Amino acid sequence: MFRLDDPFRRALCAIAALFCCLGFQYATWTARLPQLKHDLGLNAAEVGLLLMAAGVGAAASFPLVAALMRRLGSYRLAPLAALGLAAALLALAAAPNYPVALAVMCVDGVLVGCLNVAMNAQGAALEAAHERTAMARLHAVFSGGSLCAALLASATHAITPSVATHFTVAAALLVALVAFAAPRLLREEPPPAADEKEKAQRPRGGWRLPTAVTPWMCCAMVFGTLTEGAMNDWSALYLTDVTHAAAEIAPLGIAVVSGMMVVARLFADGWRSRFGDGRVVRVGATLAGAGLALALLSGGVAPALLGFACVGLGVAAVTPCVYVAAARQGSDALTLVAAMGTTGLLAGPPLIGFLAGAAGLVWGMSAVAASALVVAVCATRIRWPRPA
Repeated sequence: MFRLDDPFRRALCAIAALFCCLGFQYATWTARLPQLKHDLGLNAAEVGLLLMAAGVGAAASFPLVAALMRRLGSYRLAPLAALGLAAALLALAAAPNYPVALAVMCVDGVLVGCLNVAMNAQGAALEAAHERTAMARLHAVFSGGSLCAALLASATHAITPSVATHFTVAAALLVALVAFAAPRLLREEPPPAADEKEKAQRPRGGWRLPTAVTPWMCCAMVFGTLTEGAMNDWSALYLTDVTHAAAEIAPLGIAVVSGMMVVARLFADGWRSRFGDGRVVRVGATLAGAGLALALLSGGVAPALLGFACVGLGVAAVTPCVYVAAARQGSDALTLVAAMGTTGLLAGPPLIGFLAGAAGLVWGMSAVAASALVVAVCATRIRWPRPA
């Protein structure tokens, strides 16, 4: 029976609210990009630069986030970052020109980096404190937040085209989520051994030198998020240009990948408890890479959709598991791994596009399959927690 007075459930709901905040805020402003483009008088290249500004801000936030995590702790940083994201929506709606919008989006990216690290630190602390898996479900809530934001965008646009009205409502909902979450977050402390190791390895400038396993976690995160991002960006184009699918079939590529990821994340915590994080990541990444590779070799719409389903199912648990492993190495390692994840999302899809332009989209998608297999290789070198 679900009881909110249970400490695990209470903290789980609070942390889930943070994940919902991040997905909701991101999908809110991306859903109104056409209207923002019209209001600011932007062309396609300027819209692309606006998106890039948010990604660059998130990727470059590592030194600041590392310092804030040590000074404030995740339970203070997470609500502050979420409130900052609510304010960023209002600032973007009020931006009078393109340069101001660029600055707002860069700050938005930094706040995303702060919330991303803090909420995953909270999720890892919850698992460690109660010895129960929860991270995959939390990442599923992120996707649910994005869905809610899309529905709200559609509803408000049907009433009024005003971005300011829409973003004000969204900001109020974000504040409500933060008000619910903040008092229930974990006041976690890093494990003493990991904390002392961080202090011993941290140079005078304040950055922690990565342990031997940190580069493997960074590599797994980069290639895992590259696989996710590239599938979302290129699956529909692959269906239309390579398999010659009908226009109404093409969006099913994204739907299959996203749908399988949400479903898999709802069940992945049970898999983690039974088989362990390492086996879940290794088997999942291998399934994603091999399934997509076979689909590319077979050709056709049905094999492509089946391959896309394998990718969604296989990579769903990669980022939650890597975040947990990174958190066990300390806050600096978690921050660096999160920044690498943002880098994969930012740089991956354009790189696949460059490869597709030079050699064809089949080769581009083959690189996506290879990136999933790289994750499986990296997973063999990471120190995974034992099954709960």
